[in-house]
Amino acid sequence: MKSAVENLSPTRVKLTVEVPSEELQPHVDAALKTIGSQIQVPGFRAGKVPARIIEQRVGKGAVIQEAVNEALPEFFGKAVDETGVSPIGQPEVDITEVPMADGEQLKFTVEVDVRPEITLPDYDGIEITVDNLEVTDEDVEAKLTELRERFGTLVGVDRAVETGDFVSIDLKAEIDGDEIDSVEGVSYEVGSGNMLQGIDEALVGMTAGETKDFTAPLAGGDQAGQDASCTVTVQSVKVRELPEVDDDFAQMASEFDTADELRADLAKQAEQAKKFEQGIQARDKVLDHLLDNTEIPLPEGIVEAEIHQHLEQEGRLEDDEHRAEVDESTRKTLTTQFLLDALATAEEIEV
Repeated sequence: MKSAVENLSPTRVKLTVEVPSEELQPHVDAALKTIGSQIQVPGFRAGKVPARIIEQRVGKGAVIQEAVNEALPEFFGKAVDETGVSPIGQPEVDITEVPMADGEQLKFTVEVDVRPEITLPDYDGIEITVDNLEVTDEDVEAKLTELRERFGTLVGVDRAVETGDFVSIDLKAEIDGDEIDSVEGVSYEVGSGNMLQGIDEALVGMTAGETKDFTAPLAGGDQAGQDASCTVTVQSVKVRELPEVDDDFAQMASEFDTADELRADLAKQAEQAKKFEQGIQARDKVLDHLLDNTEIPLPEGIVEAEIHQHLEQEGRLEDDEHRAEVDESTRKTLTTQFLLDALATAEEIEV
């Protein structure tokens, strides 16, 4: 087999492949065997029909087509190995010569997107600056509050709903009078923003037993994004009471005997978190530096396929504004991946 490669662009190549008849013959034999097991010929047992009879029955073209379809992935793989290209995406195959007579070759071309060749900049000695590591009293208090909330209790109150309260609600959504969804007795923290858009504004000021209507776009399902008429009913209002920070709390919530020991440990945890943040910041800044100083062409076919798949899954193929956002993020993601792959190859990094 012979193969040649032509660079159509920095991210796309055309492979020209020639397969001699003797290399294709095993696939022709396999095709004859497959077809022979599928046809009935009087006087012959299944799978024992001679090749000439099979060709008379189905035509030599059908046999060759079966053989070529079966052989193409193998010969494409060999051509990739011979030429050293790194294909990505779906190859486009064009069969230019079909061997209908003995001794003729199979010839085909393949156009496919490939990984771009990347010349990495010199990254030895790169210097970047990260934020100073400073643990404040506020950092420690945030850790302490997080711990207290884990041991907090919900207590009912007889007043209007405020941001931060926990409410038990019934919720119903309709579009043009048809009920889309409904739930009862759902617990929700007002102000968390993880439910329907506009529900926080509707809940604030309501009291137990009160019902209110509001309009909100649906967040999921087949009608995601469509405005729905929503009705919310408050069943109960509760607040979270946090335990006092004393030695008893320290013993209940940690391995320490005193509140002072607990605070000291939380300060260490806050420092470790800050160090981790410094590492993440350093990583991101180094990556941005390399991206800014590396020319990385992108295969437009792969970019467009990724964008189309993303928008199709969201049902937003016609949303031009969102398409622009997805286009930008897709290009950043692919560029980053190509760069990191090139770094892994250069540094011989393996799992």
